[in-house]
Amino acid sequence: MLILKEPFNRLWADQDPFVAVEALEGEVFRALEGRRTLRTEVEGQGYFVKIHRGIGWTEIIKNLSLLKKPVLGAEQEWLAIAALEQAGVATMRPVAYGQRGSNPATRHSFIITEELAPTISLEDFCRDWPQQPPPVALKHALIERVAGMVGRMHRAGVNHRDCYLVHFLLHTEPAPQPDAFRLSIIDLHRAQIRDRVPARWRNKDLAALYFSALQIGLTRRDKLRFLRAYFDQPLRQTLQQEARLLAWLERRAAKLLDRWFRRFAPGAEG
Repeated sequence: MLILKEPFNRLWADQDPFVAVEALEGEVFRALEGRRTLRTEVEGQGYFVKIHRGIGWTEIIKNLSLLKKPVLGAEQEWLAIAALEQAGVATMRPVAYGQRGSNPATRHSFIITEELAPTISLEDFCRDWPQQPPPVALKHALIERVAGMVGRMHRAGVNHRDCYLVHFLLHTEPAPQPDAFRLSIIDLHRAQIRDRVPARWRNKDLAALYFSALQIGLTRRDKLRFLRAYFDQPLRQTLQQEARLLAWLERRAAKLLDRWFRRFAPGAEG
């Protein structure tokens, strides 16, 4: 399968796209045995390129034995982007996608998306909120937008599997205002797409998101605001119906935070 949009349909018209994509150069963000991610510029426009070369049967079997779904190529991200676009969730704009090979262990694939710039991740944007609180109206608007995006994503049958604040990009031009800002969700290469997201995977996304927001100074009212927007129903109904989930989220997020401190906090042994 091969889909090329401007400018790659023009620039690669007489080339093998799978060879051409490997020749792209730029800042490498990740270089694993089976996957490479880099930022490149083509005709003055920034792009992010993810190239998958297959992870081998040993890695596939290892993932399956751990009950983990292996990432076999760029198709998952391509399909997830399409599902989010259809659901009205702002995300990346793909301009090229290719996949060849029937063997999942050696399949060669790639996806190229336009760079979202200028932006800042919500992880960085919210980092100093405890010491420098943002305008209340902007904080409320961001909470409701994130909740709405994640809710629509899940109702569209997509679970992210890396649903952290770092993967929400806030566009900075023009400067975000409570009633006018753009927010995009990125990094969907591990996403899963089904007719309906199983509760287990929905809950994992919510726990990851809550964990990533534990240290930005959210109040109880902020959390309730999120719940009202995410479940898109009266808050009282959510608190009654989802009591077990909410208690589990508190325990799970606290456990994730403890694990993070033990592994990554200054002085941690790793």
